[in-house]
Amino acid sequence: MPKPARVGMVGAGYFAGFQRAAWGRLEGAVLVGVAERDPARRAALDVAGHDGLDALLAAERLNILDIATPPETHADLIAQALGRVPLIICQKPFCADLATAQRMTAAARDAGTALVVHENFRFQPWYREIAALLSAGRLGDVRQARFALRPGDGAGPDAYLDRQPYFRAMERFLIRETGIHFVDTFRFLFGDPQAVYADLRRENPAIAGEDAGLVVFDLDGGGRAIFDGNRTLDHGAENRRLTMGELEIEGTGASVRLTGAGEIWIRDAGAVAAARHDFDFLDRDFGGDCVQAFQAHVLAGRATGRFETAAADYLANLRLEAAIYRSAAEGRKLGEGAL
Repeated sequence: MPKPARVGMVGAGYFAGFQRAAWGRLEGAVLVGVAERDPARRAALDVAGHDGLDALLAAERLNILDIATPPETHADLIAQALGRVPLIICQKPFCADLATAQRMTAAARDAGTALVVHENFRFQPWYREIAALLSAGRLGDVRQARFALRPGDGAGPDAYLDRQPYFRAMERFLIRETGIHFVDTFRFLFGDPQAVYADLRRENPAIAGEDAGLVVFDLDGGGRAIFDGNRTLDHGAENRRLTMGELEIEGTGASVRLTGAGEIWIRDAGAVAAARHDFDFLDRDFGGDCVQAFQAHVLAGRATGRFETAAADYLANLRLEAAIYRSAAEGRKLGEGAL
């Protein structure tokens, strides 16, 4: 029986709590310490706390370092860990910008360090199930898809203050912070797009960045996928953060609909009524326990060296992010050569 991976974390903020809890549940890992600058957060930890990454690395021999801090800190933290930890997980948004992400990805490659981006939405159980349906050909050829992001947490002068107040100051918000999840999920489900068009806007004047917009992806084979995001609007779900919205995929053989309750409904082409497609998932912590699913995937990847969200592949998401903002600024569709 292999020894559990020794995991250290940097950051003890809101979302890092889900990551700490998931590490605590995984039999193949043991969380041995957390680096956190805030003394109050550090004192509240149930594992050893350190006031910085150097102190954590000096105290513990780590197999995995999990970075859960803001993007502008990523490059320095990754650089500190190269050659000292064999596998680094870095939270999204990945680094401050594309150029920095490219530089750190190259540095990790040269150091022989596995660098993986913590991108958990593709590990939400409904997307794994829909991917299996697509792979089995259940929907036929995909002609149209649309995800409507409606978390309902972005309206009013106090938007985001209760959970993630730094959202308010992000000059690039909807796509960089949230939409990037669906850029990655669309790539997971449909493959790399051939072109992109975006129309972005800000609806809530209390925040700095855009909080609504449409992004149209031209898919290989002629289909289209639309990200329709508006953080000031909600959808009909008891827990609006479970799926954060609703998805519909229309194929030549059948259509599939994901509800805000995490249910999947399938309607065959030509049929009137849809039937519920049963599958199991655990409604725990965030997004159907997708954080633990992602971390379990990383643990399995230690043996194979294969990670779905390895930094080298994740750069494609950041290139698409840059293209989305450029398309919105220029008011035109950008083709494959610009992606």
